[in-house]
Amino acid sequence: MVNAKNFEYSFHSKRSANEIFPILQDVRSWWNGFFGEKITGDTNKIGDEFSFSAGDGVHFSKQKLIEIQPDRELAWLVTESNLSFINDTHEWENTKIKFNLEKTDNGTNVTFIHEGLIPNIECYKNCSGAWTQYLENLEKSLNS
Repeated sequence: MVNAKNFEYSFHSKRSANEIFPILQDVRSWWNGFFGEKITGDTNKIGDEFSFSAGDGVHFSKQKLIEIQPDRELAWLVTESNLSFINDTHEWENTKIKFNLEKTDNGTNVTFIHEGLIPNIECYKNCSGAWTQYLENLEKSLNS
């Protein structure tokens, strides 16, 4: 059977969901720092769209904010992608990038899920590795 588990990364922060949520909503604050990223567009309200490019054009994607539940959940739909390092350059299209926040007694559990980024697609190894770098960086910044 083919493993169809979405890429997921979870961690705990002592910060409140109320503190964390606006940081996650501002993708420029966490989706950067490794590959010369450029982010243009808005990420504040439902329907807002932003473009992400990195690696001198090796990765381009466009995301549309489709879900906001303050202090609980954010989700973007990838509406366009051009991943020049793989055969199917549109592999991210119609996938979802989301954060779930769960309040705990001593902070917040943060879970990132890229729905559709599964082990049997070509981009999985490189993309999950890059996501891990960004999310480890985010985790460090939320726990410092």
